[in-house]
Amino acid sequence: MVLTPSQMLPLGTPAPDYDLPDPDGNRFALADFAGKPLLVMFLSNHCPFVKHMKAELGAFSVECREKGVGVVGIMANDVANYPEDAPAKMKEDAGRFDYAFPYLYDESQEVAKAYRAACTPDFFLFDAEHRLAYRGQFDESRPESGIPVTGRDLRTAVEAILGGGSPAADQQPSIGCNIKWKAGNEPDYFG
Repeated sequence: MVLTPSQMLPLGTPAPDYDLPDPDGNRFALADFAGKPLLVMFLSNHCPFVKHMKAELGAFSVECREKGVGVVGIMANDVANYPEDAPAKMKEDAGRFDYAFPYLYDESQEVAKAYRAACTPDFFLFDAEHRLAYRGQFDESRPESGIPVTGRDLRTAVEAILGGGSPAADQQPSIGCNIKWKAGNEPDYFG
């Protein structure tokens, strides 16, 4: 595990397009969420930082859906070297933790690159026009920190968007495991 912070994509950035399958082969695209706020999360099944918050992510995704916020999870890790992240395992995790969002597989890793995703978890909240309004941590809880997982930072950002405002510009980066890039596929934005 390499502890990696979010790249903090500039606020106002348009949501990069995507068209990805879930483990059952159903495809989801950015256009499926037109006209509504959208949370894009880069996740991993095996990352201790994601494991630490999986139950709360499931509950949070239900809240978002009920409030009209679209949510997708994307797994972009190299599954040949990290088989715990393979689509069949993604489907198991989604069921076990009641994910109320499509959990999508970015086999080419091109979507992760387009979002400048760096770690799992990495969160990107877009407003109804799909302009980036928040990118940062779920909350300040980390594995073994003793701090409860609440989703406070991301919840506050969602409430600001739903209230017609903008989240505070002072946003703390998410921290987690680095995305497991396929050999030769590492992005150049870490340089």
